Amino acid sequence: MLRRGFLKFLVATPLGRFLSGVLAASTSSLAIYFHVSHTDVKRGAAGGERVIALPYPRLRGSVSVEEALANRRSVREFREEPLTLEELGQILWAAYGISEVTYGLRTAPSAGAQYPLELYAVVGERGVEAQGGFLTPGVYHYDPHAHTISLRKEGDYRRELYHAALDQIWVLTAPVSLVFTAVYSRTARVYGERGRVRYVPMDLGHAGQNVYLQATAMGLGTVAVGAFYDEEVARILDLPAEETPLYIMPIGRPLTRYRLAEDELVRYFERRRRR
Repeated sequence: MLRRGFLKFLVATPLGRFLSGVLAASTSSLAIYFHVSHTDVKRGAAGGERVIALPYPRLRGSVSVEEALANRRSVREFREEPLTLEELGQILWAAYGISEVTYGLRTAPSAGAQYPLELYAVVGERGVEAQGGFLTPGVYHYDPHAHTISLRKEGDYRRELYHAALDQIWVLTAPVSLVFTAVYSRTARVYGERGRVRYVPMDLGHAGQNVYLQATAMGLGTVAVGAFYDEEVARILDLPAEETPLYIMPIGRPLTRYRLAEDELVRYFERRRRR
């Protein structure tokens, strides 16, 4: 589905006029931007895959943005407790879900609204409570437009993912690990090599911070893992050739929770102002 209305709006802005001027010398590049269909919109569950409708995301919480920022830490030790299906759905939505319903825009900004990322959840045995039982362990793909997950591979792949991630134990002990992948061509077809080396990593950073802040607000914890064997992670997830794994983010309940008090922060600043 082509987002023509959004593109017309973009061109009407100063940024859009600037981009149009830059691309005027390359009619083919401008045509690509205006006539390409978004791959992520067309992608859904393959035939026979089990699709799970996630509980609808909440748009209000009890923790402010300021509190989440203050208490965000990288967490590497987790309790032996599952997530709920609602918690998993909320995390997935915060990471890369729909936050604007006219054009299907996301919770994370993306250069040219090309949305090159895909998101998977590697769910362990008894890793997610669902409907009085537990979600089948396996590799799930997130569909942001339907807010559903589809089971791509059945089985507990945490140990394989742990070995692929250079034996980082938190990948093994967390009940769920999110895995971000990128289809670089979605952004590169508009922005060329700059899209590949600069804009896609920016997209990943935005989405990763969303996961951190939402997890913190929910009393959960995560850590961004970038050290792993790409080919092994791609094999575990059965990724198509055009997808590249970028981030593993284990999610769970922290063994200990960090809390920053306002007076601690004030004392920190005051000590440095007196130097």
